[in-house]
Amino acid sequence: MTIVLGIESTAHTFGIGIVRNGEILSNVKKTYTTEKGGIIPSEAGKHHRENKEKIYFDSLANAGINEKDIDAIAFSQGPGLSPCLLEGIRFAKELSEKLKKPIVPINHCIAHLEIGKITGAKNPVMLYTSGANTQIIAYSSGKYRIFGETLDLGVGNFIDTFARLIGVGFPGGPAIQKLAEQSKTYIELPYVVKGMDISLSGILTNLKQKFESGKYKTEDLCYSLQETVFAMLVETAERALAHTGKKELLLGGGVACNTRLQEMCRIMCSERDAKLFVPPREVLVDNGAMIAYLGEIMSRSGIKILGKEIEKLDIKPRQRTDEVEVDWKD
Repeated sequence: MTIVLGIESTAHTFGIGIVRNGEILSNVKKTYTTEKGGIIPSEAGKHHRENKEKIYFDSLANAGINEKDIDAIAFSQGPGLSPCLLEGIRFAKELSEKLKKPIVPINHCIAHLEIGKITGAKNPVMLYTSGANTQIIAYSSGKYRIFGETLDLGVGNFIDTFARLIGVGFPGGPAIQKLAEQSKTYIELPYVVKGMDISLSGILTNLKQKFESGKYKTEDLCYSLQETVFAMLVETAERALAHTGKKELLLGGGVACNTRLQEMCRIMCSERDAKLFVPPREVLVDNGAMIAYLGEIMSRSGIKILGKEIEKLDIKPRQRTDEVEVDWKD
């Protein structure tokens, strides 16, 4: 029996999850938010520092275990915002020293993909859409390969930037979706798909110009934003399915909570006789349970850091999904 604690701290969320034999025992988190403006990395780091102890003990209580029962401590090593990642690794090292347990460093993006196994997905293409990350990922030849990605902005940051422009706080995704649901008027926007990749900076500039002109309703712009950008994401995901020959599409990341994006993916999968898998919201958004889940898989495969090697561990703010050797898979 293995019990692994996972620490998530890549961006706005500090979360601690506990997993035993593939079962999520607890998943406690607290998210940094603002009424206006976007995420301020140093403030998010402070938020994590101030809340980590309570989240830790709440997670232990929810799991019904003692901290001495923990067999390993997993943490999100990257990619992410440095001030936020630093709080996570420091806490992981503190707990490791206190409990005399090994540490498992986790790639945040791959954790989003691996937790998708709870849906029943076996060998999917993942459409990963979060704040800084927008990637089409699938396992091939010993690594999780990136088949397509954004060339500039992550779709979550893109939406949050537009939300900030129209006076909505952080995170902006839920507010943009609510506004979009109040419209059916499509305003033409640039559609930028380049092979398997997408670009969002030009669309953001176009939206900004339209909003500042005062000629368009905010609801119509939000509706058009979603219809355009989500269509781009679905097109690249479908192309990856065709390229790899896989028959499963898995959604991951906070933007995947958007029901319109889910609907468009469901239609596409139905048309090409593929299955769509959507994890529960609590593991779609950033969370500690997914870190613990992958941490348990990796530790069972012998991937863990012990003793003085822990001192050498550092964060990897720019770590790419395809840099990670996936030694825990057959």
